[in-house]
Amino acid sequence: MRPGGATVFALGPDERLTVIDRDGGQIAEVTALDERGEDDAAALGARADAPATVIRQALADRDGSLLWRELAARGLDPAEARAIRLFGEWSPPGATQTFRADRPVTIVVAAPAGRIVDGAPPPSELLVEVRRTAPRVYEQFELPPPLAEPRLDFRVDAATARAYEVRAGEYIQVIDIEGKQCSDFLAFHRRKLEAGLERGLDATTTRTLMGHAYPQPGLHGKFYDVDMDPLVEVVRDTVGRHDTFALACTARYYEDMGYPGHVNCTDNFNGQVTPYGIAPRKGWEALNFFYNTGFDSNLVFVMDEPWSRPGDYVLLRAMTDLVCASSACPDDIDPANGWQITPVQVRVYAPDNRFSMAIAHRVTPDAPPVLTKETSFHPRTSELTKSFVEYRGYWLPHCFDNHGAIAEYWACREKVAIMDLSPLRKWEVLGPDAEALIQLAITRDARRLSVGQVTYTALCNETGGMIDDATVYRLGQDNFRFVGGDEYDGVWLKELAEKHELRVWVKPSTDQLHNVAVQGPESRELLKKIVWTPPTQTALEDLKWFRFTVGRIKTYDGIPIVVSRTGYTGELGYEVWCHPSDGPAVWDAIWEAGQEHGLTPLGLEALDILRIESGLIFAGYEFDDQVDPFEAGIGFAVDFRTDDDFVGRAALEERKAHPQRTLVGLELEGNETAGHGDEVYVGRRRVGVVTSGTRSPILRKNIALCRMAVQYAELGTRVEVGKLDGLQKRIPATVVRFPFYDPEKERPRS
Repeated sequence: MRPGGATVFALGPDERLTVIDRDGGQIAEVTALDERGEDDAAALGARADAPATVIRQALADRDGSLLWRELAARGLDPAEARAIRLFGEWSPPGATQTFRADRPVTIVVAAPAGRIVDGAPPPSELLVEVRRTAPRVYEQFELPPPLAEPRLDFRVDAATARAYEVRAGEYIQVIDIEGKQCSDFLAFHRRKLEAGLERGLDATTTRTLMGHAYPQPGLHGKFYDVDMDPLVEVVRDTVGRHDTFALACTARYYEDMGYPGHVNCTDNFNGQVTPYGIAPRKGWEALNFFYNTGFDSNLVFVMDEPWSRPGDYVLLRAMTDLVCASSACPDDIDPANGWQITPVQVRVYAPDNRFSMAIAHRVTPDAPPVLTKETSFHPRTSELTKSFVEYRGYWLPHCFDNHGAIAEYWACREKVAIMDLSPLRKWEVLGPDAEALIQLAITRDARRLSVGQVTYTALCNETGGMIDDATVYRLGQDNFRFVGGDEYDGVWLKELAEKHELRVWVKPSTDQLHNVAVQGPESRELLKKIVWTPPTQTALEDLKWFRFTVGRIKTYDGIPIVVSRTGYTGELGYEVWCHPSDGPAVWDAIWEAGQEHGLTPLGLEALDILRIESGLIFAGYEFDDQVDPFEAGIGFAVDFRTDDDFVGRAALEERKAHPQRTLVGLELEGNETAGHGDEVYVGRRRVGVVTSGTRSPILRKNIALCRMAVQYAELGTRVEVGKLDGLQKRIPATVVRFPFYDPEKERPRS
């Protein structure tokens, strides 16, 4: 259960449930109800000793609550529900409690949550495990519940195919029931078929219109026919790895592998689509869901087992009336289906349903998939643009209507801009060993941090490679807030705490704190009009660089916020943190106050220009787990003055003593930009690689950050950036000082 959420399930005689407080410090409410909806905690051998706050709130909300709907569907209305209260503020991570039912009972397990901005402990998830008396049989997989009431809901048996009709606007869900099974998909324009024209999905047309130069694993946003008419739009994808460039399996493939007569998707399709007047083919150009195929470094076609898990799916929307066909691929002679064939489920939903656009991601391989979310500021940013991109599990604006990246850039450099940065991952690190954990995990000296201070740091592994860069806030003697970009940071912190037996709680707070960056020369004048701080906190206008203050919007009883003097633009700027429920109101307050300052929304495209000019690094570009902080250009964030050990210290001392590469700035001649991955040469010798490049509006030059061999890192060194194959085309460049813009960082310090 997510914080504030609940789950409802039935428990039979001798069946058990175990409630697990994975992160620690999270209250659990367990309610047992008999068939009349009355308290039956005795069925679990326990006593309900507290009000069931989550259930009571759900019943108060009625129509606005999914929990109330679930209880009502079971004929239950426990207005005075009580709960067995488990765990508490100081329960250790991994705390568990098990109950056994001696008679049939309905169970509600809830995770009550307060708002940390109001002073409540940071909430976290609960995990519930149910042990049935009749366990599920091996390979008997339950289908995930429908996303809505389906119009069609059918199974495509293993090694078969099935054709079906879909109307414009309807949604098509293709589900891999047992995982690692491939499913080919065909779609034909219905009205063109009726006119005697066969127009189906065309890979080359789609790839051209979607701007992909080469075939690649994954899905396009839309798929077209040869007339350039869109047939389907991708709405959701929980896998991320598919084949959109190869044929559905053919008789020829199996024959060439030594299996003549093997059943194949192409022949299965032929038998299904010919009644619609579609001519049979020897190989169908299909959209191949769940296939794990691609091209190696020599552009040779390769395949491996699919990434899909049981219940993974792709959701499409029909752009016109279609004739479709789906297969459960019969390939059992190679890794394409994990060497065994299983069925596929297809569901079709009516056009009046609304499903969020989403891509699923997992922080670890065994974690459940999490769909792309909207931030709390999305209701406001979506009024200003429809250009959104998926960024670390959230939808963020790429650029804004009537502005564009260049205008947004200049607004930040000359006036003030506002940007949604809620995807930053946050964790509350609490407890008597909180400082010890932070000191162990980061490359800075956490013991030097005062309450109200922020430090920028690296998070490294044992070899000195960077897991992430981060900012750490000290909220109290034993209270820290860790803010990074990668969801794995929290997993790493917990692993360190467990390994070193530290008494500390690492509680995820990303969904408790969303934030906007207010950046630019006029950011202080804007915010000081609306940020109220109590006498015990630093006033906004007195806040120094890398400090934060706790305040409210406008008055002493206004919306609670945290304001830090931090940013990612190289300008004077702040970040404003609030609870997601207050996001729209906080945006409105800043937006209204910013009108006289020319406040402009800022998207990711403009942010990239700003951060490259300012020499600020980005994960996957300037660093990864093979690059140390010195090579990434943030050697200043490694503090060897402390006597305390930290993860990777020995490796970093060795790397600093014997450097191989370092980050430098490049200034390119001409008007062509360098891109990430472009190799840098001296003659025939590769001496570096471009990590990020852009055209600087304020400097009127093409600039790049480059990871360079130390022998060629001296200022003024002449090099060449290779284009095409690196040899046929070269752009002359010179090693220059970076940051390119405001190298002394006088503006953010101002």
